[in-house]
Amino acid sequence: MEFLRFLAQYRTPAGDIFFQGITYLAQEVFVVAVICWLFWCTNKRLAYTLGFSYFSSGLFVQGLKITFRIPRPWILDPTFSPVDSAVAGATGYSFPSGHTQSISSLFGTLAFHGKKLRQKCLCLFVVFLVGFSRMYLGCHTPKDVCTSWALTLFFTWLAYSLFYKRDFQKGKEGRISLIMAALCIFLCIYAVILNQSGTITLSYARDCLKAAGAGTAFALGFYVENRFIRFTLPKKMSQKLFRTILGLTVALCIQEGLKPLIGTSLPASFIRYFLVVSWILILYPLLFTKFSRKDAAKA
Repeated sequence: MEFLRFLAQYRTPAGDIFFQGITYLAQEVFVVAVICWLFWCTNKRLAYTLGFSYFSSGLFVQGLKITFRIPRPWILDPTFSPVDSAVAGATGYSFPSGHTQSISSLFGTLAFHGKKLRQKCLCLFVVFLVGFSRMYLGCHTPKDVCTSWALTLFFTWLAYSLFYKRDFQKGKEGRISLIMAALCIFLCIYAVILNQSGTITLSYARDCLKAAGAGTAFALGFYVENRFIRFTLPKKMSQKLFRTILGLTVALCIQEGLKPLIGTSLPASFIRYFLVVSWILILYPLLFTKFSRKDAAKA
């Protein structure tokens, strides 16, 4: 808390706007959009690597959140004031930082993948900057951010080493998918038990079910696409842009459109995020693969 108070002394209106903008880079919409662009258009293998880093570290972060149940800094110390504009986006428990996990998996993967030193340094600087922004805004303590950095960068290194550099998944897609799905189901059961016992509220359990639903769909999609779909990447930029814009638009419609239809219960939260990621990894690739084959047959 002392470090957060130290930073609070140097807040300015311009600084508040700048760091609020920086923290938006860690929103799930931005990270998922990058994964989709890589997966649908440029580098499926890197997209899978990023997906494993993002979803596996996200599962562990959610599990740690509901295990330690550490409140936000302004709840721990009512005399401390965060930046007002950042409070609405600071949902869930404080430890570890979810925003830091999200950006670390994305730019950490890109740092490992970068060919030049300046590319790696730039990516790591973004990771640092977003983590720092969470402390500047008063949403997380150094312990929250540093733990998330360490945890996520470990998963990122592991995913990149196994799935990108070594092609570890070849022939093992089924077993890898089952392990990933089992971790998701474990988090579901754990969150439901804590919720039913009154240890955590519905909103905290809902965050876990969202992560588990997305992770389960990723595990299923990884297996199905690798074994049965195996779509090809488009070559023209116009095709890439069209594929990405259409795919993301439908994904957003599924995520937001289903909410008033099926509600926000725990099962509904799981189903909604399961369907979004299933669209990204299975349903949409099936569609554009089918149309690509029809176009090839006509030609």
